[in-house]
Amino acid sequence: MIGSELRELQQTLNRKADAVQQTFVAVSEELYQVGRRLIEARGEGEGPILAEQEALRAKQERLAAEVNAWRDQARLAVRLTDEAALRSFLGDLMVVNDAGVRAAAEMVLYLLDHPEEAASGKRRARPQTASVASRLIQRARTEFDLRDVEPDARRRAAVEFANRPGVSQNDAALAEVQAGMEDGDPVVREVAALTAIQMHRFRAMRLGDLEAAHVSVEWLARQKHRAVVPVLIEIVSTPRTGYLPGQGEQAEADNLGSRLRALVALVEWRTPQAQAAVRARQHDRDPQMMEAATRALEAFPGEWR
Repeated sequence: MIGSELRELQQTLNRKADAVQQTFVAVSEELYQVGRRLIEARGEGEGPILAEQEALRAKQERLAAEVNAWRDQARLAVRLTDEAALRSFLGDLMVVNDAGVRAAAEMVLYLLDHPEEAASGKRRARPQTASVASRLIQRARTEFDLRDVEPDARRRAAVEFANRPGVSQNDAALAEVQAGMEDGDPVVREVAALTAIQMHRFRAMRLGDLEAAHVSVEWLARQKHRAVVPVLIEIVSTPRTGYLPGQGEQAEADNLGSRLRALVALVEWRTPQAQAAVRARQHDRDPQMMEAATRALEAFPGEWR
């Protein structure tokens, strides 16, 4: 019995390493974008960009070390044969800032303290662990990076959470994240809003069911957070096909209705980025979109501020 619990602990530690690895990949992408900006700067205003690049490289190194540390612990979990060493190892895991790791370590410790249960196959109920959404909300309350004045860490956390396999299609997780938008803590509200926006972006851009995707577009169009603007621009700029539930998966449809709704929302924002996106739709492949963009620009002439 204890062998299976140790293997489960190993899997939990490897999943933790995978999560940090995702952050490493996101930072690597940021570094790439910073490198492009540095090339475009051509000697003008390079100082702040170089400082940002240096900070990102340092963070990348820290994340790489953290990934290696979690992988090392995962390997160690099934290699320790001395009980004293195993107890010491588990004690260290009991204080880490991860509910899943603590729960897995606690189960192994319980079986060490109750060898009769380990031998008989009896076991106490596994401790209930918090949902992925509630863990995100808890991180927003406690983690220094997420509570920093600069919003970059909150944006990265939102993107990483929404891109986790299956999370953005999970209605319960989405409902829990959206509930966080009403929290009394402003940082929690910010993290929840950014995350909900990314989860709805995933649905709007990737769901084959265009009716369900449009529900997310409508939600995004109603939001007053500026982070929706680039998402609305992405939607209005991306024609795609899918299906409508009443017609069956074989009957192909397009997302013109969602794109037009996103365009209306961009007109309501009237930011320079929104105006550039609407202007680009004057050369759209769909005549209805071209006409809608032209009428919007005629209704609100001049530069949008």
